[in-house]
Amino acid sequence: MSGLVWVELDGGALEHNLKELRKGSAPGVLSCAVVKSNAYGHGIAQVSKLLPSAEWFGVNSLDEGLELRRLGVERPILLLGPVPLADLGEAVEAALCLTVYNRETIERLSAIRSARGPARVHVKVDTGTSRQGVLPENLEEFLKLVLAAPGVRLEGLSTHYANIEDTLNHAFAQLQIGRFQQALVTAEKMAGRIPYVHTACTAAALLFQQTHFTMLRTGIGLYGLWPSRETMLSARERGGEVPSFRPVLRWKTRIAQIKTVPQGSYVGYGCSYRTTRATLLGVLPVGYADGYTRMVGNRGHVLVNGRRAPVIGRICMNLCMVDLTDLPSARLEEEVVLLGTSGDETISAETMAEWTGTINYEVVTRISPLLPRKVV
Repeated sequence: MSGLVWVELDGGALEHNLKELRKGSAPGVLSCAVVKSNAYGHGIAQVSKLLPSAEWFGVNSLDEGLELRRLGVERPILLLGPVPLADLGEAVEAALCLTVYNRETIERLSAIRSARGPARVHVKVDTGTSRQGVLPENLEEFLKLVLAAPGVRLEGLSTHYANIEDTLNHAFAQLQIGRFQQALVTAEKMAGRIPYVHTACTAAALLFQQTHFTMLRTGIGLYGLWPSRETMLSARERGGEVPSFRPVLRWKTRIAQIKTVPQGSYVGYGCSYRTTRATLLGVLPVGYADGYTRMVGNRGHVLVNGRRAPVIGRICMNLCMVDLTDLPSARLEEEVVLLGTSGDETISAETMAEWTGTINYEVVTRISPLLPRKVV
């Protein structure tokens, strides 16, 4: 492949992971594949084509929903994030389903007339995350507004969990499940059966079948990544089959220069690293502008021919340096794995997250959308 920095996607891994996520679901439960934030850094254009069995797609923004429509996606698309009041007409014209919780949104939607038909809305209930959503005590009043609004059709009810993946104690998750079940009873007394009821992120889908309702709404697991160690441990403790996820993404670059610098040489900005021996130095054309965070400097590794090479010095905007002294066979423009497997060695998103004090979600999501993505 030409180019100096790129992302490779395993062409079969997404469908494999989706099947793993669906194993515990009852027949007829749909799947909403969450492809927000450039499909968690994997590339929304590529990922949307690699998930033919997902009945829905979930995005964060209007722009993402419109992009999927431009790509030819005809399946239902759910906007999970807010849409400016002035842009609601555009969302309705694109037949995008809206997550709603504000009176002003419903009032604006009620004034829109579209050949596409009524605006399709999913009411979000805030059961304890204190982010978007209608508080349970205000749900009945809000639903009255929705049901009375001309040009608005209630088709979904949802919530999101605050503490279902980062803990082994799921008491708060159970509390939220109970609150949502009560909210669903209220909603269906007022509106009849609601077609799309969805609460299950990856951790919920794996651990609590009662969260599945009529549709899963999963993100991180689709990409072959566990939400957390705690989720994996909880899945193992529950017995039964533990999902076998396949990471979808590999992030690669090439060696742009090789040179030997003397013992005692400073490497990179701030003189944060000084060689203790004559050092075979490799310069890589990737930096924090590409999403390769500065925190990898002086603590991370890359893979060259299946062997680890330490990252030395600070990560620059477009460059970084590695120590190739113990890999004297390395050659100019040789392939380097930043994230993924080479030979028997693997640098996982979880490993990189440990180096940088974050989570695997952030590691993959911050990979620059400007880098080419190639399905292999």
